Amino acid sequence: QVQPVESGGGLVQAGGSLRLSCVASGSLFSVMGWYRQVPGKQRELVATITRAGTTTYADSVKGRFTISRDNAKKTAYLQMTSLKPEDTGVYYCNVPFAGSDRWGQGTQVTVSS
Repeated sequence: QVQPVESGGGLVQAGGSLRLSCVASGSLFSVMGWYRQVPGKQRELVATITRAGTTTYADSVKGRFTISRDNAKKTAYLQMTSLKPEDTGVYYCNVPFAGSDRWGQGTQVTVSS
């Protein structure tokens, strides 16, 4: 059973930093992604990284967030810096598996102004 597990969320002041982790055991996934969601809005893409290390970012986080992965540990990271109140939300890890998306339970990030 593939079930990503996120950790590292919390409460931080604007301008601060957090590092999220996602462990996805069972396979070496072609891509791992971070998404976020706030109440009343659709889940949105934050960043993705391929097995080879190619990354993509939402325009809103470029230059502030960095996605990375450790294939040996089957873990993806999201280093978030210069956090803003609008970065608040539940952050989810996503991996593709057996033709479907597998999501973690999410980790809450709250940025206070």
